[in-house]
Amino acid sequence: MVADVVRAVGGPHVEVVQLMGPGIDPHLYKASPGDVDALIAADVIVYSGLHLEGKLADLFAKMAARKPTIGLAEAISADRLLRVAESAVDPHVWFDVKLWSTTVKPLAEALAKFDPPHADDYRSGATKYATELDALDTWCRARIQSLPEPARILVTAHDAFHYFGRAYGLEVRAIQGISTESEAGVREINLLVDYLAQHKLKAVFIESSVSERNVRALVEGASSRGHNVRIGGELYSDAPGSAGTDAASYIGMVRHNVDTIVGALE
Repeated sequence: MVADVVRAVGGPHVEVVQLMGPGIDPHLYKASPGDVDALIAADVIVYSGLHLEGKLADLFAKMAARKPTIGLAEAISADRLLRVAESAVDPHVWFDVKLWSTTVKPLAEALAKFDPPHADDYRSGATKYATELDALDTWCRARIQSLPEPARILVTAHDAFHYFGRAYGLEVRAIQGISTESEAGVREINLLVDYLAQHKLKAVFIESSVSERNVRALVEGASSRGHNVRIGGELYSDAPGSAGTDAASYIGMVRHNVDTIVGALE
């Protein structure tokens, strides 16, 4: 998602080296020696922030003393962030498309400061991409609102979709917390099984970067209590899809997720 913003804003003036690919969980990601070499060689480092890449935080801090190191989500106004604890915020801001679009202009200004001769091109790229994101946000809103209101409940493997729920009007439940480092217990799964049966939900969803084990336990638990719920499809949460697929880009992954959710719950 971050690489897409940089490509869109930077255009031909940037060469983007993306460290985390499809299906990679940023919460658990550890930098390899090759990653460290790439960061050292980079002119500018861009990451998401808000502790999404928790195990890389110290490395980013060290790099920030040497070169421009930009946390895209750090530019978002604090009053628009969702808190999960007194000292922590939910880092999955890209699922509110309009919120994610607010990171585009600050990135353009950072690149313009680093590379003044191409400043106008960066600002033009930011404007064009922000327009595309505005259109995506409008489409998401209309697509989700086509669901009957009782069906607007999203159950996933981990707590990545609360910004999405807030933006587009869904209630969101998850087995694990905002970080996949947290383990779900039997109690959490049983409570969610009760919730599925109570609300007669048709489907729950697996995620491309998270083990589907807990979601399958949820389906089996519901079945054992006489409520049949199916896996409605795979969502892209912390990483986009593979190269060559419709979900390989940020815009494509969002469209895939919305179509998958609506198709399973309508």
